[in-house]
Amino acid sequence: MDLLQNLDLLAVGVVVAATVLLGFAAYVSNTQSTTNRVFFAFTFVTAAWGIVNYFSYQFSDPDVVLWLLRFIMFFAVFQAYSLYALFRAFPFEVFEFTKYERFLLVPAVIFTGAITLTPLLFSSIVGTAQAGEVAIVEKGPGIVVFGILAVGLVIAALFHLIRKTIAATEDLKKAYVAILLGVGTTFALIITFNFIIAALLRQPQYVPYGALFMFPLVAAISYAILRHRIFNIKVAVVSVLVFILAMAVFAEVIFSRDLAILVFRSSIFLLVLAAGVLLIRAVIKEVEQRELIEKQEKELELVNREQESLLHFMSHEVKGYLTESQAGFAAIVEGDYGVIPDKLKTMAGSALASVRRGVVTIMEILDASNFKKGTVSYEKKKFDFRAAIREVVKELEPDAASKGLTIDLAIGDGVFDFEGDEEKLKRHVIRNLIDNAIKYTPKGAVRVELIDGETIRFSVKDSGIGVTPEDMKKLFTEGGHGKDSTKVNVHSTGYGLYIAKRIVEAHGGKIWAESDGQGKGSRFVVELPVA
Repeated sequence: MDLLQNLDLLAVGVVVAATVLLGFAAYVSNTQSTTNRVFFAFTFVTAAWGIVNYFSYQFSDPDVVLWLLRFIMFFAVFQAYSLYALFRAFPFEVFEFTKYERFLLVPAVIFTGAITLTPLLFSSIVGTAQAGEVAIVEKGPGIVVFGILAVGLVIAALFHLIRKTIAATEDLKKAYVAILLGVGTTFALIITFNFIIAALLRQPQYVPYGALFMFPLVAAISYAILRHRIFNIKVAVVSVLVFILAMAVFAEVIFSRDLAILVFRSSIFLLVLAAGVLLIRAVIKEVEQRELIEKQEKELELVNREQESLLHFMSHEVKGYLTESQAGFAAIVEGDYGVIPDKLKTMAGSALASVRRGVVTIMEILDASNFKKGTVSYEKKKFDFRAAIREVVKELEPDAASKGLTIDLAIGDGVFDFEGDEEKLKRHVIRNLIDNAIKYTPKGAVRVELIDGETIRFSVKDSGIGVTPEDMKKLFTEGGHGKDSTKVNVHSTGYGLYIAKRIVEAHGGKIWAESDGQGKGSRFVVELPVA
């Protein structure tokens, strides 16, 4: 066969592939959308109409030809109705048809469709049917019913589309105009060549090219859909690739020289088309999952911001209350209210210690949140690192003594001037490491060393519970706790070392831990660059 002699077959293959892929992709992208469901129905009916239209002149048996011609008109009825329903629902996801449309129009469509399958539409073949030629039929009174309903539905569909086009926004109006031009062109061609010329004037030579007349409509709807990104671009690309593959396979069908090969290659074409549809469906699901993940990430980010804002508000409020209580209990303990009973003084001292732990906890949570958001600022200036260590050791010696521990302070000779944020380094690094050593050492001693050289090296060594290899991985992480750490220090937030690490690194230094294992003590080391 020559390609030009099979232009009608090429038209059928292209239209069927394009409409099926486009309709299925639209439906799967949102199965709950009324517009997508109706559009899928329209593309399905259009594809069926094109296939039957092609086969209607491939047989010479008059009975077979007569039934195929009747099926052409049958699908044409539902094609006109699905077009009407599409333009009524477009572009809404949720649309409810009127009672008139549900209880009068739908029965009329079904009734007319039934008529097309009876002799009331086409009663017989005039003359003989020849394969490759369009048969002439004897029409019955049903052709009038068909014409009134089909043409009326198309006109009504165009009316609704024009009305929506006029009322649409400028951006959406372009899509409406494109569809309007496509619909007008397609149905003008179909009504002219397949109905007026073929049915009324009995000149059916243009009927084989009926599927070709659907190109303007398919192209217009494709343009509208892609322009307004109803499909993800990835879906569009896959759809185009599947279409090209289907057309490559369909080219084999066009050049088939006998019926057996034609049937075989046509089956391959349909299998490729089905596989392409499944591929598009998989891509759409992947796109939907990715969009869902992105949406959830945005929602989670919003929730996190709201939680952080609430955390800051509550923490600041609680911190204020605790600070006031701390000042009150401190005044009692320090005798600002005169001589008080020993029991009251003991109670006030215990309460003061608890309040101070509460303040430290709140401050650690707030600081960790600020470090995570990157909102921490540093006031760097030169200070004596040695003096800072001695000040902290002096403050913590009573805590060590209460546990029967000693703090051995070993500071080497040299200059320990350092340019940095003294308050943050002192509170979050020096104090944190020494305080932890005291808390996690049941008995023995804590050794604090400071030596200079190429770097300022500050270390705290204890004879406490030690660190296991598993716990070593969690030490400097946000909220990280060792397996047994909370048994020794129930008030630990897990943020202390995380904050210390962030501060040390912000000053160009590094911090790490060393331990031979559980029960063998530990050593925490900080190295800072010399000013």
